[in-house]
Amino acid sequence: MYKIYVIEDEKSIRDDLVTFLSNSGYDADALTDFKNAKEEIIKANADLILMDINIPYLNGQMLLAELRKEIDTPIIMVTSKVSEADEVLSMSFGADDYITKPYNPTILLLRISAVLKRYNKNTVSSGTQKYEGLDVNVAKGSLTDGERELILTKNEMIIFEALLEKKGEIVSRDYIMDKLWNNEEYINDNALTVNISRLRSKLADFGIPDAIETRKKQGYVLK
Repeated sequence: MYKIYVIEDEKSIRDDLVTFLSNSGYDADALTDFKNAKEEIIKANADLILMDINIPYLNGQMLLAELRKEIDTPIIMVTSKVSEADEVLSMSFGADDYITKPYNPTILLLRISAVLKRYNKNTVSSGTQKYEGLDVNVAKGSLTDGERELILTKNEMIIFEALLEKKGEIVSRDYIMDKLWNNEEYINDNALTVNISRLRSKLADFGIPDAIETRKKQGYVLK
């Protein structure tokens, strides 16, 4: 049974969500100590985190950024704000998906299932591949040169692996999004753009500038 950890400061919403998830077959629990949010979340050792953006002390996006320094647990951001800026910012900080309130309970369950499915698919992948003299460890989500190590998020590694398996060829956005979401109905185009940009930036900082080339209206090429 998957454990889902709910980060929501409104008690009535939090309790309803925990009950709903429990009745849907998940082991659901919730954060109550927001002063020590990061420590409590890490200690919970959940399989997936549902996090509201508007929480006390450290807002959800800042907390997300702090968590991403230590854990790669899938995180779905939940907010009442209907803003592309919030969505893009959340994804840039490392969120795996994003849903706005009020949400359809069925849609929420489908989002949770999709994120867990792609997370597990990537985790199960094993073996080391090569790229530009680097060891690519898909299971760990890392690229290493023997001395340095570049850690990618789950989404970033799925994208990188999709490009690597067709290195030098044009890989369409649809193909990559299918790898990420595995369900065309719930693909978010903004999320892919943000993840590609973040992956490019990490590769450039690691000494591989211009590794991913954009082909307008066609897709991407890993050089």
